[in-house]
Amino acid sequence: MRKLILLLTTLSLPACSEQTERTYTVEELIADEALLSSIVTKCRNNPGELQDTANCRNAESADGKLRLQRMRQSLGG
Repeated sequence: MRKLILLLTTLSLPACSEQTERTYTVEELIADEALLSSIVTKCRNNPGELQDTANCRNAESADGKLRLQRMRQSLGG
């Protein structure tokens, strides 16, 4: 009986653990602007909790790079 309880407890622990969100690179976010937009929106709506996460930092960096690219294109560069 003890072994059964121990087995059930051991098997149920992973279900309680928090799921980790995939971390996207700057290049991945530049390539997928819909994903970039959704992450930037989520991060800007909750900066207190999310500002220092890897995805938010990478999304802000990717957003800045895309803005610079667009400015260069509009200026003919």
